[in-house]
Amino acid sequence: MRTASEATSGLEGHTPESLQTLASYLEISLEKGKCVVMMRRDKDIFAVYIGNPADEDVKLTSQGTVATAVAEEILELTQVGLNRMTVGDQTYRFFRSFTHVSDAGAVVFAPT
Repeated sequence: MRTASEATSGLEGHTPESLQTLASYLEISLEKGKCVVMMRRDKDIFAVYIGNPADEDVKLTSQGTVATAVAEEILELTQVGLNRMTVGDQTYRFFRSFTHVSDAGAVVFAPT
């Protein structure tokens, strides 16, 4: 399995679209001091939220959706635990974990 760091340091210098998508959501999460939360909505789509899934008193903020293929590639190119990836000239460090939100499984990307 390749990590996000290995996937972004290929010979061609090309960053996969899926990691570019993740980077755009990480930028939003950094601005708001929150996490990126990804949850499957149906077989074709994952919903993306910004917020703290551990804080049940504050709702997550919807940021849109990504296709299942994009979400699955993000999961393939990152790993549970600490990750580091570079997109363009920006390096992102985040911790990937799993949780449940409203009885649904969720993947959490917490900036570090």
